Formats: sequence, C-alpha cells, structure tokens
Amino acid sequence: MPIKLGIIGYGGMGMWHHKNAPKVKGVDVVAAYDIDAYQVDVAKKAGLRGYHKLDEFLKDEEINTVLIATPNDVHKDLAVASANAGKNIIVEKPVAMSMKEIDEIIEAAEKNNVVFTVHQNRRWDKDFNKVKKAVELGMIGDVYTIESRVHGAGGLIYGWRNKKECGGGMLLDWGVHLIDQILYMIPNKVVRVYAELFSVLNKDVDDYFKLLMKFDNGLSAQIEVGTFCLKPLPRWFVGGNKGTLVVDDFEGHGEIVKLNKLADKFDAEIVETTAGPTRTFAPRPEEVKDHFELPDVNSEWIEFYANVRDTIEGKAELIVKPDEVKKVYSIIEAAFKSNQLGKAVEL
Repeated sequence: MPIKLGIIGYGGMGMWHHKNAPKVKGVDVVAAYDIDAYQVDVAKKAGLRGYHKLDEFLKDEEINTVLIATPNDVHKDLAVASANAGKNIIVEKPVAMSMKEIDEIIEAAEKNNVVFTVHQNRRWDKDFNKVKKAVELGMIGDVYTIESRVHGAGGLIYGWRNKKECGGGMLLDWGVHLIDQILYMIPNKVVRVYAELFSVLNKDVDDYFKLLMKFDNGLSAQIEVGTFCLKPLPRWFVGGNKGTLVVDDFEGHGEIVKLNKLADKFDAEIVETTAGPTRTFAPRPEEVKDHFELPDVNSEWIEFYANVRDTIEGKAELIVKPDEVKKVYSIIEAAFKSNQLGKAVEL
C-alpha cells in the first residue's frame, strides 16, 4: 500500500517532509492542515490540498498516514485524533510532553490498529553510524566512555522552541536525538542519570545542558548540547581499552588512534611541563601510534520512510519502535528531575 501522506503543521519541518518524503518510492504527500491560514495557502501553492479545519483534514479518505510537525505540546491530541480517524501516525520528535501522553498515543494506535512511529531521523546520520559500526566491530576494544555533543554559536532560540509551555529548549529539541542515538547503539540498561540545564542567553528554556548516563555494564555516556559555544569540541569522543575514536563533525571526518607494538619499547619518562613534572601524562612518541580511518557506512535518511511503508504493508517491523521512544523519554524525564534535585537519579 503506497503511503498517502497528510501533513499537520506546514511550517519548516512540514515543508521539509513534503520535499523529501516523496524521494521514497511509494510515498506521496497529498494534503496539509495548519491553524495558520497563510501556511495553508503556501501548501496549496505547493500542489497540496489545504485544510483549515482538522476534522475536514482527517475525513480526507485518500490520506492513510499523518505526519505531525507542530509544536510539541499539541502532538498528543493530534496523534490520538489521527489514530481515531484510522490514520497511521508519524510524529516529529519529541513525541509528546510526558510518558502519560505517549501511553495515550500508543493506546489509541493499538485500539485503531494503525502504525505509530516517531521521526528519529538521526539514526541514519553518517557521523553516528560510523561510531556505531566501530563500536559494534570492537575497533577500539571495550568502550568505557562515549561523549556526544552538538555545539552551535548562534545563541538565541527562535519561535515556539523558545517557549517552555510549547516544549521548547535544547533537551527536548536536540537532546532527544542524541539520547536516542546512544540507546540505539548501546543495548545495555541505563541505571543512573545526572543532568544540569542552563539558560545562558534564553531565559525561559534551556540553551545548554550536560547529561550523564551510566549503564549497567559500567559504560558512561555524556551528552552535551550548547547553542552559544564559540569554539566547538568534536562531535564524538569515544574511549576504549584498545584505542580512541574521534569524529569532528556531522560529515563524519575523524579517525581512530591505537598503539602499535613499538609502544612496548618506550619506557615512560618524567616530562617537565609548565605545570610541573609528570610521567602519567607524558606524551607518547608519534612512532608508537597508528592512525586508522573510520569505517565506511552507507545509510540514508530515506530509509525511515521506506521502513514505514514496508511496515504498513506488513513486510517489515518498525525501526523506531514505540517502546524505544518510551525509553528515550524516560531518560529525558530523569534528566529534568536530576536538574531539579541537583543530584543523580537512579532508574
């Protein structure tokens, strides 16, 4: 069954889906609904049937799948209404404002026998998949730490993303992506969460945060997002007991560094630094280090819609599953709680 997609919320992300979803065979965008009359006119000029009223949009019999790309605080009501109208549901992240709301969406989807998933598109990012493949292949041995960060220099957050009541802020905007990537890569259970949220330039929402997840196998994962970082750190830093992996940017530029057999021939020496003598942190000679390219990956964002199409046709199972969405949100809720309490939260 081809996807006949109707978009709720024809803003920036809605238009992005309209442009990109049809790149997948069997996916057509046919209609859009928005509370803003101007955006409805924009949708019509783009060749879609435009609706000013939700009930009329949901009565459109050609639409079999709805994409919800609105402010976060109305996701749940729109998703439940779409499920009750017999439409499959794709919701932009974060899926809702609480675990209770997510459960309501899942219940409505199951009751109406429709597919429900969330647009966690960054599972297909090139940088992430290079890290994931390297970790899975054991290219740096047993991993003990993962640092995932996004640093921007713009500072200010615009539109509804700068409104707390709409579900704004960086933890819900970018944090949900980076948490999802870590949980998708590491199969172990998170047992502890610690987070600190800051409002550096945007007083109403978090525009910088640090989040630490401790897994039951001892691995520690740190996520950091900041909108006002004028000299960004690498996108990824991963430490293993046989090497170090660094990815610099979204394009996946970086390397793996490991020690070679020559390392055994060099005894540690005490080195004088401006901060005093050190043996532990004396630099290793370059000749004892080998540099390796990151593994090749072949992942494309359009696989998301291909998977949704195949799931609707009964040929596949969802890649972004509702129970995985709940696990991500449980970390988000723990992060908010940790920040409020000023201490780690046990899960």
